[in-house]
Amino acid sequence: MTKITDNQVDQMNLESQSRRRFIVDTSFIGGGLMLGIGSFASTEAMAGTSYNQNTIMNSSSPEVNAWVNIKQDDTVVIRIVRSEMGQGTRTGLAQLVAEELECDWKKIITESPTPGQSVARKRVWGEFSTGGSRGIRTSEDYVRRGAAAARIMLLQAAANEWNVPVSELTVNKGVISHKSGKKTTYGKVAEAAGKITPPDPKSITLKKPSEWKVAGKPLARLDTADKVNGTKVFGVDLQLPGMLCAAIKASPVFGGKVKSYDENKVKNLRGVKGVVKVGDNAVAVVADTFWRAKVALEALPIEWDEAGNGNVNQADIEKRLREGLEEVGDFWQRKEGDAVAAIQSSGNVVEAVYYTPYRSHANMEPMNCTVKFTPERVEAWVPTQNGEASHAALAEAAGLPLTQCEVYKLDPGTGLGRRGGTQEYVTQAVGIAKNFPGVPVKMMWSREEDMTHDYYHPIAMAKMRAGIDANGNMTGLHVKVSGQSINSTVAPMAIKNNKDVRQLQGFYEEAGDAQLGYKFPTLLTEYVMKNTHVPVGPWRGVNTNQNGMFMEIFMDECAKAAGKDPLAFRQAVMKDHPKHLNVLNAAAKRSNWGKPLPKGVHRGIAQFMGYGSYSACVAEVSVTDNIVKIHKMVFALDCGHVVNPYVVREQVEGSVVMALSSIFNPEITVENGRIKQTNFDSYPLLRLAQNPKVDTVLVPTFDFWGGVGEPTICVVGPAVINAISAALGKPLRNFPLIREGLSIA
Repeated sequence: MTKITDNQVDQMNLESQSRRRFIVDTSFIGGGLMLGIGSFASTEAMAGTSYNQNTIMNSSSPEVNAWVNIKQDDTVVIRIVRSEMGQGTRTGLAQLVAEELECDWKKIITESPTPGQSVARKRVWGEFSTGGSRGIRTSEDYVRRGAAAARIMLLQAAANEWNVPVSELTVNKGVISHKSGKKTTYGKVAEAAGKITPPDPKSITLKKPSEWKVAGKPLARLDTADKVNGTKVFGVDLQLPGMLCAAIKASPVFGGKVKSYDENKVKNLRGVKGVVKVGDNAVAVVADTFWRAKVALEALPIEWDEAGNGNVNQADIEKRLREGLEEVGDFWQRKEGDAVAAIQSSGNVVEAVYYTPYRSHANMEPMNCTVKFTPERVEAWVPTQNGEASHAALAEAAGLPLTQCEVYKLDPGTGLGRRGGTQEYVTQAVGIAKNFPGVPVKMMWSREEDMTHDYYHPIAMAKMRAGIDANGNMTGLHVKVSGQSINSTVAPMAIKNNKDVRQLQGFYEEAGDAQLGYKFPTLLTEYVMKNTHVPVGPWRGVNTNQNGMFMEIFMDECAKAAGKDPLAFRQAVMKDHPKHLNVLNAAAKRSNWGKPLPKGVHRGIAQFMGYGSYSACVAEVSVTDNIVKIHKMVFALDCGHVVNPYVVREQVEGSVVMALSSIFNPEITVENGRIKQTNFDSYPLLRLAQNPKVDTVLVPTFDFWGGVGEPTICVVGPAVINAISAALGKPLRNFPLIREGLSIA
């Protein structure tokens, strides 16, 4: 059965995309070379609309819509359309451009084009979406080719000026040299280069990683300094002349609506400018400061229509999932042989039921959006993971064509999937700003609103069954997952015949994205969709998180039932998956698997694939009086190519923090239709002192491009759980571990 990748889901959610084409477009402005690359055909959102090139030239924004802009002073402006959320994408892409361009890294600056500029240039930059760990891996090719094309044109311009063959020229850090001793710089020949016909991109030979001088190096990130010195402006920091602020409250029960509210109770409070009904499920108060808007909103009497969902509780949802595990029907997604019969006829049958909860994104920066609306034009300042999705939501809510709308992307204070396809915060902000035409209105969610109106990591249960023969080998595996579908919320068109293959991410047969790394004699995977009124969405790692937990914890249970070492048990069924096996062996070797540990310390191991990358982990833990101490975690990662090893290791370490929070700290639960956890007092995150030492070994094979931000999070949990189970001598199947009476030191 064909799988649906995260990339395909995001694109279906935004557009009907035709094939990618490569366009090199040069134009001369201010004596510099500007090179535009990576064009996509027009989207459904653009259909029937005329776009004027002058939109960019006449825009108040100085952006000129090109990837590479070389100024006369040799400054190289690299324009990055992917969102930077602290994951290092901006730095990595800049390194790839600098590598092929052969410019001076110290003279590089980056800028972010706007979605409106992209529309006016017929999407010259391609997609703006940043999710699914695709920031670099799906744009590296056309970014590098565009930079290489610029280098070729610059060299040709110098050759023409000196009347010498271009083959006699070399370039280093933006300085072009001829064997005669002549030298010039990129900035001096940029104007002439802009008049040269660009080379055929297919004719360009890109550098091999072994030739890299800038890419592949652990360079300092470009997005760090302004965060450290306090000059960084996030969405919540934004200040505009005459700006008003809005606080918003949506129905506490998902699916509920506003029944009534009494504006008279707050309209005369200090600073209040008005009360606005937003859609059919929310109310906002607008004031001269956010604090005054928030205080007035808390004092505003609102009556809600709970739409019949006010009596739903956590126990009801979990009961629904358990019932799904027992349902019989056409739920299969991968079927190899008769796994049910093979397991049943085995001498030893292993069965386990696992549970993983709802999780909140708990972004450092709550959702916000600033909008300035007029009947002729609407502008928005948005911390977004997908500028084009924000642009589309802005246009739809404003009732204006895309050409009369603009989004200025702000770097989000974390995203983790929350600021991608779901853009209701943009729609809300437009609905409020329409009531104050010509005045910028900054809408901010409170922390409580942010935590209780999330698109949560989907809740799930899994029944795992396997057969073990007399030799301790698995005869078959049956995986049955019951849970909520992300696509049912964000991309229902991706669900075919009531089957959502996305939810079994990590169990795929196909190589390339999230392939299962084991070969069993028989295999059956099933997914039973059990949706509730609680919305779910992508959460860093998405479905490999729970599926990696289910698979890798169960593999340890099967190894114990077979009387075998967990590492050897896995190795025996991985011969057909050399890349999976390679990272598993690398992690085991780095951790000295098999060698004695200090008394009371135990190891656990796990491997899984997601987002095009292969990862494995070994955890060392001890348990005293049900308190878990994680001493060390060793990771191995094959992401194909490593653009910046420093950034890659940062992302692995970040995945540890997020994963450990999710398996130890309290979960998101439902009470009377509402989310019970409202702030960090009831939904705490992992503290610095609780984090273990992390050792990461990178084993790139340089034959593919994989993701980095999300792959390793799925092996953190099972490696730790398997180590704890080894320490306690019993299986652990309910998460977070507070359900098992365990806490982290």
